[in-house]
Amino acid sequence: MKKILMAVTAAAALAACSQETKQETKEAAQAITSEVKTDMQEAKDKAASAVSGAVEAAKEAGTKMENTASNAASAGKEAVSDAAQATKEAAADAKSAAQDAVANAKAAAKEAAADVKNAAQDAENKAKDAAK
Repeated sequence: MKKILMAVTAAAALAACSQETKQETKEAAQAITSEVKTDMQEAKDKAASAVSGAVEAAKEAGTKMENTASNAASAGKEAVSDAAQATKEAAADAKSAAQDAVANAKAAAKEAAADVKNAAQDAENKAKDAAK
């Protein structure tokens, strides 16, 4: 609509002016048109560049998020593996300690039984000696 209005205005102005004025008006209109086209192309190029930059930034952000998630998953797996290994080692240590405790208790019981047997033998011998 603006273009039609501009064209009508330009035509009316041209009809009312001399040939020289018509030529100057035509040249001015062409210069303005050229400037508008240049400005529009610059704006279009800047918009395309901005969109391209935004797309690239989004891709980089996505890659960073993917790497972060991957690293977190790896760290989580490693932590689980370490915890499982530590649990196995703790269980083995507890089993070994329990076996040592059982062995020590058996040895102490045998020693106590031997001491009781020796004490009983000594008491029997003293009783026999006292009875003589």
